[in-house]
Amino acid sequence: MSDSTSDSHLSDWARSAHLAEDMIPRVGRLYRDRGVIITIFGHSLVNKTPIEIIQLHETAQQNFQVAISLADTHSVLEVISGLDLSPARIDIGTLFTQSLGRGEGANVAEVVSAELAHVCTGRASIRPRPQDVVLYGFGRIGRLVTRILVGKTGRGDALRLRAVVVRKGGSKKDDLQKRASLLRRDSVHGHFQGTITIDEEGEALIVNGNRILVIYSDGPDQIDYTDYGIQDALIVDNTGKWRTREELGRHLKAPGSSQVILTAPGKGDIPNFVYGVNHEGMRDGGPLISAASCTTNAIVPVLKVVHDEFKIVAGHMESCHSFTNDQNLIDNYHEKDRRGRAATLNMVVTETGAAKAVAAALPELAGKLTGNAVRVPTPNVSLAILNLHLSRPTAVKEINEVLRAASIEGPLQNQIDYVTSSEVASSDFVGNRYAGIVDAKATIVNGEYCVLYVWYDNEFGYSRQVVRCLEELAGLVMPNLPQREAAKG
Repeated sequence: MSDSTSDSHLSDWARSAHLAEDMIPRVGRLYRDRGVIITIFGHSLVNKTPIEIIQLHETAQQNFQVAISLADTHSVLEVISGLDLSPARIDIGTLFTQSLGRGEGANVAEVVSAELAHVCTGRASIRPRPQDVVLYGFGRIGRLVTRILVGKTGRGDALRLRAVVVRKGGSKKDDLQKRASLLRRDSVHGHFQGTITIDEEGEALIVNGNRILVIYSDGPDQIDYTDYGIQDALIVDNTGKWRTREELGRHLKAPGSSQVILTAPGKGDIPNFVYGVNHEGMRDGGPLISAASCTTNAIVPVLKVVHDEFKIVAGHMESCHSFTNDQNLIDNYHEKDRRGRAATLNMVVTETGAAKAVAAALPELAGKLTGNAVRVPTPNVSLAILNLHLSRPTAVKEINEVLRAASIEGPLQNQIDYVTSSEVASSDFVGNRYAGIVDAKATIVNGEYCVLYVWYDNEFGYSRQVVRCLEELAGLVMPNLPQREAAKG
């Protein structure tokens, strides 16, 4: 390779880095000043580093076969920065590809301005006041939801995490220190990217400027949130301890609470919702609802896309699920079959209600799916294997293309991710914000039968779905722009 060729690659990298660095303050100002979230093919650019922005462009080219450069998206962002926008989620990758679709003579500025005309209404808050949120429990899901909510505070006029409720774990000083340490350091998800200080006297954690009270209580109905200035709060029960209507109803007896969302499958008549599929009925679901399970959230969006296009006759779902805190580290008594065996040393066959739970979000699949699970000795990221009988023959290329398209446009683009590498493994998906990731290289098709492999971060991806549910309940769902060409009519 000649020196000139090497210099060319280095020059290209330097130009890309320069553009990415210039995009960061623009993206930040749009988010914090106007409540606008900039994305590229569904991936948020908010709080990203220059390297991460470059990598997201490379991912778009590899996974979605889209020829797009930072110069392309930077030109779109420049136009957006000059508009007086109201809160929205704007995809600069899709905006650019749509402008190209208008022909060679299309003017990017004119196309972008036209696409965003109906949100050029000036800075405004979606809500008259921030929505108070309380986390009941501060375990794996609670701490990840905290990270997400703090990262989405923006102007402070949307969701505000006001408090976490826990049982006293030790001395007052020691307890706060340990809670802060667990939030700051995570063996799976890494160090918290921000600042955490402790207000000992006020019994609070100050996380990236967010004052989060730590309330100690032995039961949901033993708290008066109004004593802490908390009103009409959305309570996120992430303990998994209370799952029936009677049990969860104890939260509603606490003054200052308004609605409860459970981060586990609800029992009895508790409605289960999978954001992206049946979330539109969430606000009418009553004061007690469930965000279903991580596995249900991972498979339902993919099943919906496949069923809409091919019609599923029957199928079986097998989940290879990372071990969880309800299993034993070493062999010991457990009330459930097999879960008493050492989690880090065994694959453990166990049950899952995910297959049956699909019917709550997709009633048309009721009775068509069976399911089981194998707990495997990894701490995070799971794999759902969908063995489906379709109503018509298909091919690997066709079904993958349907899923690829769903991952970059349409109502499920924030739930379904798509990967085309034949070298990926579970650890590559730690921190993935999607409900499920389709492994295109693993897809198998034999006529009317197909096998799909769907990865999911059963902690972070699920926590992100929970936050989407909170946004829906609070009326904070922003328009996704640009709209699909077919949807404009």
